Amino acid sequence: MRRSRAPPIRPRPLTAYVEPHPQARDWRRGAVIYHVYPRSFRDTNGDGVGDLQGILDKLDYIAHLEVDAIWLSPFFRSPMNDFGYDVADYCSVDPIFGALADFDAIVAAAHDRGLKVIIDQVYSHTSDRHQWFQESRQDRTNAKADWYVWANAKDDGAPPSNWQSVFGGPAWTWDGRRRQYYLHNFLSSQPDLNLHNPAVQDALLEVAKFWLDRGVDGFRLDAINFVLHDPALRDNPPAPRNGPPPTRPFDYQRHLFNQSHPDIPSFLERIRELTNAYDDILTVAEVVGPAPLSEMKSFTRGDARLSSAYNFAFLYADDISPKTVKEALRPWGNAPGDGWPSWAFSNHDAPRAVSRWADDALREDAAKLFLMLLMTLRGNAFLYQGEELGLPQADVPFDQLKDPEAIANWPLTLGRDGARTPMPWSAGSPNAGFSDGTPWLPVDPRHRDLAADRQVDDPSSVLGFTKSLLRVRSQSMALRCGDMTFLETPHPALAFLREAAGEEVLCLFNLGTTPADWRPPEALRFGDLLIALGVDQPDAPAPLPPYGGYIAKINR
Repeated sequence: MRRSRAPPIRPRPLTAYVEPHPQARDWRRGAVIYHVYPRSFRDTNGDGVGDLQGILDKLDYIAHLEVDAIWLSPFFRSPMNDFGYDVADYCSVDPIFGALADFDAIVAAAHDRGLKVIIDQVYSHTSDRHQWFQESRQDRTNAKADWYVWANAKDDGAPPSNWQSVFGGPAWTWDGRRRQYYLHNFLSSQPDLNLHNPAVQDALLEVAKFWLDRGVDGFRLDAINFVLHDPALRDNPPAPRNGPPPTRPFDYQRHLFNQSHPDIPSFLERIRELTNAYDDILTVAEVVGPAPLSEMKSFTRGDARLSSAYNFAFLYADDISPKTVKEALRPWGNAPGDGWPSWAFSNHDAPRAVSRWADDALREDAAKLFLMLLMTLRGNAFLYQGEELGLPQADVPFDQLKDPEAIANWPLTLGRDGARTPMPWSAGSPNAGFSDGTPWLPVDPRHRDLAADRQVDDPSSVLGFTKSLLRVRSQSMALRCGDMTFLETPHPALAFLREAAGEEVLCLFNLGTTPADWRPPEALRFGDLLIALGVDQPDAPAPLPPYGGYIAKINR
């Protein structure tokens, strides 16, 4: 039976709830999703780790942004070797975050505020503490012996293939009980599930059903192109050497056989079949790799697979340019069966965009412009906690690093800890209002002056600008789900039109640090100026200032 989960929406205390455009009925197209990393959002019990109660306490803050949904990174029971992405029990809450009752309270309170709730699902691997793996490793004949990827050693004792782990070193670890190697594309404590076994797929679908029955509105599918491997265990070929030497052995290979198996879409169709039994469930694939487009297209093709997919085109980009934006967006058109993309500039896996793309002296202007660009791209938009405050990448000393990837590759990469430091709520409080205890990662002193309480009542702040920007998007069908057409502009200017149901909007950005001189074609007659940075009139003769831009309605 299909369930209706459309709770009554009450007015939000600080800003009125904006009813979506009547023609934009499918929230899964054009949604703005606020990404919460629970460990670092807010700690309410003084242990230095964020918890579910902290999220519940701050739901009004999120709702006032007028986003459509929240995405919660893993809060499941875990030994936390990879901070929740090593799941020991898919259907329980780790005590460090709270209990199932706390999660249920979040779902109910979010729905009461008109917010959807999306959670992570990690189907590629589990923790080695998971009961399934504990049983699987006992011997080669138990009921779950084939639930993970086991293989014999080569004649000389070497691993079965040359596959390398994302976090460094071989992707195979020897287990003395079975006298076999097991596969782990990530940490050795994250053994890979064997989804070629239908029983494993069935078990994972039961996990999804558990959370759907608790009221979640969607899933972000972690590293989904790692869920199936080449059963023949063929060696990966070397990757081309076009730049500086990689920092990880993983990057020396083309990953033809340890990921991206052609049967993955069949599993995704099983997920879609399950979610179709519920109402309006969003499924978003995380697609990892240097050439993700074909998989993104495949995973979202038609109505039988996933709702959307995102990649790391922006998350790992060293700078932002018109070329980068056009290359990422142009492949996504309106051809029959075409999928729907999602975009993120920052998240828990990548250094914050404002630090990658702009000098600190121009950080505030850059933060606003990057947010305006993100919210005008065709697709769903993920807004990472603190991005609405303009937080730069935090500086975490080596002796306080927690991220296994950062530790292994220090100092050649920024790592992930700098994007995971505590959310600053109150500039004058201990630990910027995140916790009364010692935070699991240090609070960057620069973040105090950017705390939410310093910005909440200032319409000119990054937070104030974000609220105005999201209100503009929520009221524009063109920006939420319209077509996108790029205009010819000189570097570093970027301009495009968004259009839907007779509404046409021009979006113009200067992505550089020098003025950009560009005038829209005369055929574009301006209507209302919806929001602007460094511009009073969209047709003014003055050049666009550095990190300046605007969104304006067009009257044909």
